[in-house]
Amino acid sequence: MSDEPDPLAAAREALARARRLARERGLRPGAPGTRTGRASRHTGREAATPSARDPHPVGEELDRLLAGRGWEAEVQVGAVVGRWPAIVGDTVAAHVAPVAFEGSSLTVQADSTAWATQMRLLSSTVLARIESEVGPGVVTEIVVRGPGGPTWRKGPLRAPGPGPRDTYG
Repeated sequence: MSDEPDPLAAAREALARARRLARERGLRPGAPGTRTGRASRHTGREAATPSARDPHPVGEELDRLLAGRGWEAEVQVGAVVGRWPAIVGDTVAAHVAPVAFEGSSLTVQADSTAWATQMRLLSSTVLARIESEVGPGVVTEIVVRGPGGPTWRKGPLRAPGPGPRDTYG
């Protein structure tokens, strides 16, 4: 195994850092620049002032739609779930999966008690990683659940009561 850094990973991190800094400054891709008075190539006159009927960048329209519907938090949650392997790594993602998100608490389930313990130990590192990937305050707590016990439920219908254990004596 070589100790050389992956140039693609460095490029991805640099691009993500540049995008985050641009967002913090209020810049959006495709947003109008600061140049004014651009002359029209064909007429020699100055370009008309922008109107509400002019096309807008898709990113601006999506931001406006998400803000208008109050979906910003859901989109950020989707970013955490969608980027889970990139946030925790492929090995951990193969054994620990996000199962629920309530408020700012992310619930994950491990496929063994050993992985649940490992995830509890890694939770502060994962929280820092989530904050750097999707923004601060999206996830403030990680609840780790171990593997669930066996279920006796086999079909869509269920009779009330304690279940199959009521016939053992």
